[in-house]
Amino acid sequence: MKKLILSLTIFCSVLISCNSVKTSSSKMTSLEGFWELNYISGPRIAFEGLYPNDKPTIAFDLKESRVFGKNSCNSYFGPLAVDGNKINFKGPMGATKMFCPGEGENVYMTTLERIDSYSVSKDGKVLTLMMDDIAMMRFEKK
Repeated sequence: MKKLILSLTIFCSVLISCNSVKTSSSKMTSLEGFWELNYISGPRIAFEGLYPNDKPTIAFDLKESRVFGKNSCNSYFGPLAVDGNKINFKGPMGATKMFCPGEGENVYMTTLERIDSYSVSKDGKVLTLMMDDIAMMRFEKK
């Protein structure tokens, strides 16, 4: 009887640990792809005023640990660190250098540097980037 209980306990532990690894991996995979910004916290200027022509985008390449996109005017790229729901964009970001009127580009890049975690909606269509559990940016999957 003791052997049966011990065997069942070990079996259940293995199942639980396999499920937790799968959840973590699928969560990271849910970041893959292209996202378009539809909300940014902080500026006093309306979202449409910051990004009148092109909304910023972000894309993740988890295999290469890279992030890239367009900050409404210029393209940017840089290193990416993801661990669970923690995310880090603090590495040196590169960007093209076209002249961009308005504050949108600066607001986007400054906010991105402050992000430390993320969440993806259950349906996989909304990405929220957060700083200290405060939603700072929200993207839709494209």
